[in-house]
Amino acid sequence: MKDFLFVYKADYTGMQERTAEEGQAMMKRWMDWLEGIANQNKLIDKGNRLYDSGRIVKGNGIVTNGPYMEIKESIGGYSLIKAESYDEAVEFAKGCPVLLTGGNVEVREIAPM
Repeated sequence: MKDFLFVYKADYTGMQERTAEEGQAMMKRWMDWLEGIANQNKLIDKGNRLYDSGRIVKGNGIVTNGPYMEIKESIGGYSLIKAESYDEAVEFAKGCPVLLTGGNVEVREIAPM
């Protein structure tokens, strides 16, 4: 069994345009999808959403604001799952609700340290 990171990317600027009911319906889709993975005993951590603000730390102590809002696609959150293979992890990702809004899921295998 291998561990994988799902990174959720989308144009999150449209999120504010949803009604409260639409937001609740989307959250239910996310929780149902994650519950489906958890029911197979393959969810390590449901993860969290990320704020759209942050800092970028570079060499020589340089710190800048970021990610920049002019970047259309941003990282909105993450989850950790376990799967037998990349193929199985990708199959889980295909059910992600972010795909319904034009977003995507980056699937990365975690290398143990």
